[in-house]
Amino acid sequence: MFDLKTIVRPNILGLKPYSSARDEFKGNVGVFLDANENPFGILNRYPNSDQKLLKEKLSQYHGIAIKNIFIGNGSDEIIDLIYRIFCNPGKDKALTFTPTFGMYQVAADINAIELIMLPLNDEFQINTDNLKPYFKDETLKLIFICSPNNPTGNCFKKSDIEFILQSFNGIVIIDEAYADFNDNKSWSQSIETYPNLIVTQTFSKAWALAAARIGIAYANEEIIQLLNKVKMPYNISKLNETAAIEALENRITFEANKQIILEEKKKLITALKKLEIIKKIYPSDANFLLVEVEDADRLYQNLVEQKVITRKRNSLVKNSIRITVGKPEENEKLIKSLLSISKS
Repeated sequence: MFDLKTIVRPNILGLKPYSSARDEFKGNVGVFLDANENPFGILNRYPNSDQKLLKEKLSQYHGIAIKNIFIGNGSDEIIDLIYRIFCNPGKDKALTFTPTFGMYQVAADINAIELIMLPLNDEFQINTDNLKPYFKDETLKLIFICSPNNPTGNCFKKSDIEFILQSFNGIVIIDEAYADFNDNKSWSQSIETYPNLIVTQTFSKAWALAAARIGIAYANEEIIQLLNKVKMPYNISKLNETAAIEALENRITFEANKQIILEEKKKLITALKKLEIIKKIYPSDANFLLVEVEDADRLYQNLVEQKVITRKRNSLVKNSIRITVGKPEENEKLIKSLLSISKS
């Protein structure tokens, strides 16, 4: 039986959060002499600490209650907060599946948490048999699942994720940074079914707001309250919150740009398959492709010399580079560059 209070660090359970001026007075009208702000300027006032308007927009968009939504300064802040809430430094552990997003390891190292890395199988799927023995470890508090996975691009099997959610008595974090690029049902719709589930999403990818640093977590109300308790008082700037709200209000542009990316992805796959220097294109449910080549280091450098920047993923998948789907003209430049390299 999952019991949240047994997973949370004792000092976090007893933590009295900082109460900001905007927490103590919620109104928008009045003479504000409470927060030691400069009375002059356009951005002179602190933003609302609860991002209520953005949460209302997200609630309408996803059909998820405001009480189940947390806004973070990018998904990175949310990952760090999860470690700080649930894992005692130097004692507790987390687990993820490799290859995957490197920030799980960085945040674990910062918080002095051991991160267990279980290899995915040859199809980049979870081997649940390898995972079962770890469920007995009472110091294992977190399991991170990136789906669609980065850098492989594929989603994990629903049955494997359900097995983890049902079998593990700790917190399961499903990172859906790339979920908008496929038609799979979001795991955010399952937070009422699984009290140990946190689903993270971001405005950085499909919503084209990487510079704004807006991450989202969906979870049961108790977990959301813990995230709000531990976060910094004004973790989201008014400028960034406004940018996210405007993006949600401009669904036509969002859908149009997403469709262009998905169509370009199909064209890119077709073009890459014709190139001898491309040995394999891994299946992708995201806005990027992981490809195997003969010599990833050399190919990467040759592309850089032609001012085409991809991402070397050699350290994670042998002789691989990751290619983000760009605008039509950018993808054409990539293919032309690859053709010239193959002929040289």
